[in-house]
Formats: sequence, structure tokens, C-alpha cells
Amino acid sequence: MFGTSESIAARLSAHHRVQRLPTAKAELFQLRGFADPSLCAELIALIDAGRRPSTIADDNGDAYFRTSETCDLAAGLPAVERIEALIAQLSGLDRAYGEPLQGQRYAEGQEFKPHTDYFTPGGRDFARFCTLSGNRTWTFMIYLNEVAAGGATRFKMLDKTFQPETGKLLCWNNRLADGSVNPATLHHGMKVRKGVKYVITKWYRERPWRG
Repeated sequence: MFGTSESIAARLSAHHRVQRLPTAKAELFQLRGFADPSLCAELIALIDAGRRPSTIADDNGDAYFRTSETCDLAAGLPAVERIEALIAQLSGLDRAYGEPLQGQRYAEGQEFKPHTDYFTPGGRDFARFCTLSGNRTWTFMIYLNEVAAGGATRFKMLDKTFQPETGKLLCWNNRLADGSVNPATLHHGMKVRKGVKYVITKWYRERPWRG
């Protein structure tokens, strides 16, 4: 059963190492050292082996809006199963509601301009992506490495920027208390200035995932 936003936030808040951003605008948490370096290295290798150009929903015509590469990580691989289990244990979320795990790679000069993870109700691609499983609810994102320069994640409306740290988890609720989408979760995968950035992302839906 999919937990309520209140129960998920309460579960995260009760964890002794989880830090909640002190704002009423969004439910956003971080946990340093969530994934160990060896697991991060395994996931980086999988991303490098299967990466492809990233895409976006509701394409706005800006060819430079999202310039990273993406990798769909197959369920059943040992590293994928380990990280999936860690996320499920921390969050209490039913794995049936989760999208397949996805990895992203940002080379020097690449970024993902300010965007939200939810699909905009009424947007051109909303029906395509949300008819079966509903909109995205929670996001769990893990940095897999440190970056020599750049590559931070900036939540402009929350006045908070997070720097990449190996194994650090960020997670947030993409919705408000009434179930509507939360524009304050707008975030920017800032340009990598030096080095390469790797992250993995797990998104959850309103209904069980059906592809």
C-alpha cells in the first residue's frame, strides 16, 4: 500500500541521520553516506556501459535544456537490487509504485536547467506519461561521486543548493498536502565545470507502476 505523504515525511524525519530542510514550502530531506562508495562505483560502471542522450517531457525547443546522458538500470542486477532495497527500507514506500531506477551522467559543460520532476497537469505530454500510473509523487536522488567543480543541485524557490557528495541522498515530495503538484520543487542540475557527475534517481507514482 502506498503510504501517505505525512507518514513518509514522518518516517524520514524520525531517522536519526536524516536532515530535513527547515522550510514550510516543501518536504525535502538529505542523508549523507546513504550508499557506500563501493556500491556507488558499481552503479557508475553500469551507467557508463548503458548511457544514451537524455530526453525531456513537454519539449520546449531548447536543445540545451537537458544535455546529460541517461541510463535505464535493469532490475535484478545486484547493484540495482541493493540500492532499491536501501531506498525501500528508508522510505517505507511500496516498491510496486516505483519507476525503474535511472542513472544520469553529466560531463563537463552539461546540465539540466530548472525543471520539476512531476509532469505538468494539462501539459502536452501529461496524458502520455500519467494515464496509467498517475503523476510522480516522491523523488529519491543519490549522488554517486564528488565533482571537481560545479554540478550542484539548486532549489531556487527554497533558497538551497546541494553539492555532490559520494553516496549522499536527496529526497523530496513533489506534491502539496492537498495532493496537487508543488512548484517550489523546481530544481536545477547546475552545469558541471570540471569533472563528471553521476547520479541515480528513483521516482514514485500515485498508482502502481505500469510503464
